[in-house]
Amino acid sequence: MLVAKGVRKDFDGFVALDGVDLELGPGDAVGIVGPNGAGKTTLLNVLAGTILPSGGSVELLGRDVTRARAASRSRMGIGRAHQVPRPFGGMTVFENCLVGATMGGALHGRDAYDRCLEVLERSGLSAVADRRADTLGLLARKRLELARALATAPKVLLLDEIGAGLTDAEAEDLVNLINRLHDDDGITILWIEHIVHVLVQVVTRLVCMVNGRVIADGLPDAVMSDPRVVDAYLGTAVA
Repeated sequence: MLVAKGVRKDFDGFVALDGVDLELGPGDAVGIVGPNGAGKTTLLNVLAGTILPSGGSVELLGRDVTRARAASRSRMGIGRAHQVPRPFGGMTVFENCLVGATMGGALHGRDAYDRCLEVLERSGLSAVADRRADTLGLLARKRLELARALATAPKVLLLDEIGAGLTDAEAEDLVNLINRLHDDDGITILWIEHIVHVLVQVVTRLVCMVNGRVIADGLPDAVMSDPRVVDAYLGTAVA
């Protein structure tokens, strides 16, 4: 579905990504953890096409998209939800979703309209579809951020710390939604998250990054008990 080979990213001499290899298969649910500055969000930016790599390659559905921009990758099947939701505040929830369907997913007319109705229903936002986005609370804005990504009809969904700032009950609500999307639709998920106990409720594979490199990749229990991960990120082993 999505393959990164030897991806490197330099920022004026600072190496943010140092030869990252990552492969996501159909229906995978993969989590990425690591300390601040490890290169996690930079990797998602490269995969989404928000920034272009300094070296290496990215393939989506067997096609080389290394130099393709974010809009092109969105229409090819990559959806992205950011840590800080930034909806169009003066537009309704439905209109925000419609932007995702038409501009991000290249859907038109009735197809776009029906897609938004379905996504808002599944995201628990149907009741507030006609409300302005700037009147929503944090959890609803997080749901809208996810709904806009889903409106593009993605095959691969990139999630960047969308659990940040939520209470335990709200995070659990979000986990249930993402699990339903993964189980029912078979969407491939790559999720960066510092709230590890939330992350492992969804993912079946865990990747740990440090200093722009992948130091561990495998089953969550194995990665969380890996001495390199404990030393670099956790500080203590996690059962």
